[in-house]
Amino acid sequence: MVGICPLSPPSIFRRGPLRSLRVFTVGPLQGWPRLISAVARLVKQIRQAWPEVRIIVRGDSGFCREELMAWCEANQVDYVLGLAKNDRLRAEIAAERAQAAEPYQRTGKAARVFKEFPYQTRASWSRARRVEWAAQALYEELYCARGEMENRIKEQWMLFADRTSTAYLRSNQIRLYFSSVGYLLMQALRRLGLQGTEMAKAQCTTLRLKLLKIGALIRITVRKGWGSMAAGYPDAERFRQAYARLQAMPSRA
Repeated sequence: MVGICPLSPPSIFRRGPLRSLRVFTVGPLQGWPRLISAVARLVKQIRQAWPEVRIIVRGDSGFCREELMAWCEANQVDYVLGLAKNDRLRAEIAAERAQAAEPYQRTGKAARVFKEFPYQTRASWSRARRVEWAAQALYEELYCARGEMENRIKEQWMLFADRTSTAYLRSNQIRLYFSSVGYLLMQALRRLGLQGTEMAKAQCTTLRLKLLKIGALIRITVRKGWGSMAAGYPDAERFRQAYARLQAMPSRA
């Protein structure tokens, strides 16, 4: 997952086997040339490391512009972008909207009605492109997945990745490195220490408050150290379980 934030240097995370890497842009950058340049640099570096990886650019309707789409098409980069409604689009999907409204009014449940059609703006697009309207399976599997990426980026903000207030890029980059390391440690805690528990998908803030930011009495001698938690600590058993799992992990030289 690649995140580009107008206030932060980019950070790149990979989870599991790298079969598909998705590029997600957070917020509008200052001008399309800068956006294209940022995406081009990331795509180049990704392909140098993983030549066979599939790259998908996702964004909302603010990024559905000729400049970005044309660049993606010219560089074999897939994209899934939102498209703002207009009178032409409403007329194109009028029958399907009516078809979807009838079962919803009868049952109160969303209907799986969708339509695929070619569409081209009258002036701004250089070619016709495929549009999917309310394709629930495609919408859930492809477009909505960008929301999951945004959640991961917000999680990093919980680890102070948004504190990039210095005037120099390098110092902001170091701050982001520290935040990225913290995020990776939290991810490892969820994946290795909390797998199968109700906290396996807990946000970083929840993990900090319930498992890490807790009071304890520490006693250290020459030979040993003890950590004594309060008897009323509600997550003591979960803490022990996570600690035992991490302790059992093989160490690397």
